Amino acid sequence: MHFQDKVILIVGASSGMGRALAKRLAGDGAIVFATARRQELLDQLAQEIALAGGQCAVHAADAMDPDAAAAVVRDCVGRYGRIDLVVLNAGGAPALDMRTMEARDVTAYMRSNYDVAVNYLFPVLHQMRRQRAGMVALTNSLAGLLGVPLQGPYSAAKGALRLLIDTCRIEFARDGIRFVSVYPGFVGTAVTKNDGMPAPLEISEECAVDHILHALRRELPDYMFPWPMRWLMRLALCLPKRVTNWILQREVPAEPAPRHP
Repeated sequence: MHFQDKVILIVGASSGMGRALAKRLAGDGAIVFATARRQELLDQLAQEIALAGGQCAVHAADAMDPDAAAAVVRDCVGRYGRIDLVVLNAGGAPALDMRTMEARDVTAYMRSNYDVAVNYLFPVLHQMRRQRAGMVALTNSLAGLLGVPLQGPYSAAKGALRLLIDTCRIEFARDGIRFVSVYPGFVGTAVTKNDGMPAPLEISEECAVDHILHALRRELPDYMFPWPMRWLMRLALCLPKRVTNWILQREVPAEPAPRHP
């Protein structure tokens, strides 16, 4: 895929990888339509892109609200007539010890990582079916392939998204819609700094964006990175469950940290 003059909707563009990706894509000639909750950060992003000679429009919305997400998609199509690529990049969670959680806590964190993608995915898919073309890119996680200590609800949501996208590949194939799922390992961002999670082989935001752009250009269906984590994950998936569990249990504290009111 080439990005020149492509209309690209980026969900979760106000900070982190989404913001860095928006600037890189605009620098490659894409028409960026950025959305997130925080209007002031979106306005700063649009200004930075414009000063660098790129094109960027913004629409602030809460990705947890399906009506607000649908309105963003309508706005983008109303301005440009199409969506060539959507990057679903919203979500995230701090370290979560499920020994201290209630059912409502688990479902809330799962929704904040699952619903935020689904609420944009289906309005975009309906538009791409009308276009008979388009690409959907999902920022998943290596945690979506294997249950990760202190990330149970996050892992569950990412695993559900992995299966949903895999099914979409089949059901929407005749509509000319392609799907790319990227699976980062640990990425150092302002949000993840001091979040309490061990982060072996952590990479920078810019390095992560390099990998994502590589996956998009090559239209790779599933792309795990960085490569040391890719091979460690493949090894973990091949090992007997008892061995994998024994290794991962070493990351779990003997006693859960007390919850703050």
